[in-house]
Amino acid sequence: MSPVRRCSRTACGRPAVATLTYVYADSTAVLGPLATYAEPHCYDLCAEHSERLTAPRGWEVVRLANASGPSRPSGDDLEALANAVREAARPQERVAEAGGSGPRTADPVEVARRGHLRVLRSPDN
Repeated sequence: MSPVRRCSRTACGRPAVATLTYVYADSTAVLGPLATYAEPHCYDLCAEHSERLTAPRGWEVVRLANASGPSRPSGDDLEALANAVREAARPQERVAEAGGSGPRTADPVEVARRGHLRVLRSPDN
């Protein structure tokens, strides 16, 4: 069996890029990114069939995301990630000066190291 999921449409062998689910109670067809795993009540569609999708009369089609390609992080996501990395790289003394509460307690003592992992013992023990 091929690890690539194929379009559910008859005689279409293209790789699937989107998943179609029907919500019968709301008369809605939901087209979103390819689901993590195939489910029996969902339909996997290729890019062509997902773009040409139409719903029955009286039904609404909801397109959750650009289902024809991988999603990319937004500028806000990348900026938030960069800010988090910068904050984590700041020395602890400067963090405490910048608005930490009260004096710093004693740092834990490193007792062993294996690769990038450290074994720490609290100075209170």
